[in-house]
Amino acid sequence: MVNTTLCYIERGDEYLLLHRVKKEHDLNRDKWIGLGGKLEPGESPEDCLLREVREETGLTLTRWRYRGLVTFVSDEWGTEYMHLYTADGFTGEIGACDEGVLEWVKKAEFAALPQWAGDKIFLRLLEEDAPFFSLKLCYTGETLTFAALDGKALAL
Repeated sequence: MVNTTLCYIERGDEYLLLHRVKKEHDLNRDKWIGLGGKLEPGESPEDCLLREVREETGLTLTRWRYRGLVTFVSDEWGTEYMHLYTADGFTGEIGACDEGVLEWVKKAEFAALPQWAGDKIFLRLLEEDAPFFSLKLCYTGETLTFAALDGKALAL
C-alpha cells in the first residue's frame, strides 16, 4: 500500500492545477489534478505535502488544512491512501514542473476538465467545506465502480 498527498492550492475562486502531460506511463496522464506525491521513508503527510508542492511548483506553503483521507482501490494500481489538503497561503514564484503544465483554473471551470470520476466527489466535499472525511473509491481500470463516504456507500 502506498501513502500519498494531494493538495489543491487556492487563490480566490481558482485552484492551481497540474495538467499531467509530460510522462508517458503516468496513471494520471492527461488528467488535471492537484499537487502531491508519494511519502518518502520517515516523512509525515505534512512533510510530504510541503516537499512535493515545493518540488512541483517552487512555492512554499504557509497555510494549509488537512481535509480528508481518500482510499483508492484499483485492480491495476493496488491500494493507495491519499492525504488530501487544501492550501491558501504560500510564498515564492511558480516555476516549471517536470510532470506537466501548471495553470490557475477557475473552480467553476474545473469540472469540465479531464479528471478521475472519484475526484469529482472529493472536490464537491471540499467546495461544501465538509468536515474531515474518509472516502473510499474503487476502480476497475479507469471506471469508478464503488464509493463510500465515512463508511456509507454512495450512489454512483
